Amino acid sequence: MSEMPQEMKRVPFGREEIEVLRQSISVAEELISDFYKISTSEWKRYRYDIQSLKDLLEEEIIDTAFAQVHRYSQSPHQRLRGSERGEFFKICIQDHMVRKAVQRDAHIQLFPLMTYIVTHELIHVVRFARFLHQFYSTPAEEAAEERRVHALTYQLLENLKIKGLPEVLQAFTDCRTMETFHGTQETASQG
Repeated sequence: MSEMPQEMKRVPFGREEIEVLRQSISVAEELISDFYKISTSEWKRYRYDIQSLKDLLEEEIIDTAFAQVHRYSQSPHQRLRGSERGEFFKICIQDHMVRKAVQRDAHIQLFPLMTYIVTHELIHVVRFARFLHQFYSTPAEEAAEERRVHALTYQLLENLKIKGLPEVLQAFTDCRTMETFHGTQETASQG
């Protein structure tokens, strides 16, 4: 029996890597709060969660991107009244793909890479929630949106003093995509 190739091993983040992810989320949320003028109470409007590999469903795991964004009709953890909008975004961090990039490229460090990924994905969530871009769109529209979000991510991060961030920003200069998007059939009719 042959062993699974190294790039396909789906090993979840350990305790230290999860802590780096938490720190990245904190930095990203603060940057995006300032940029989009989102108060602490307004963040509740943006129904989203960020989960790493150990907490993902099988259909939320991929081997082709750093993250996968799923759109659900509602969060499984929230009870909504009939008048409340139930749209919920789940950012699925692909630990194994992030780890692969860090191992492959010695100049890329985990904290700045995760900060870039989380900032990028949260910009998508805000743009979807504010109807600045439709979740379901044509490939050409998706490509244009991806370029727009990469530019916004760069703008938010370019002046931060994080060791290793310039290398990450340089690495994503020509990046076309870093995630995939999936929605449930129920929400497809809403979009």
